[in-house]
Amino acid sequence: MCIRDSICSPIVGTFYRAPAPDAMPYVKTGQSIETGQVVCIVEAMKVMNEIKSDFAGVVEEILVENGDPVEFGQRMFKVRKK
Repeated sequence: MCIRDSICSPIVGTFYRAPAPDAMPYVKTGQSIETGQVVCIVEAMKVMNEIKSDFAGVVEEILVENGDPVEFGQRMFKVRKK
């Protein structure tokens, strides 16, 4: 279940921190993010879905490893809201 101050997966799929294996991650721990900013990709059925933040804040913790499967509603990022 998704809780406040978290960015959760809206779908079941595979979590990716960057748009390509050799690319920089979308966000890092300690980084400020804005509303609507892409924070990761969740691949579902060969479709790469960009996941955007619903609020501004600072990424406190990344709770999923790159390439890990995620479930609907699973917490992926802990964020301190601005």
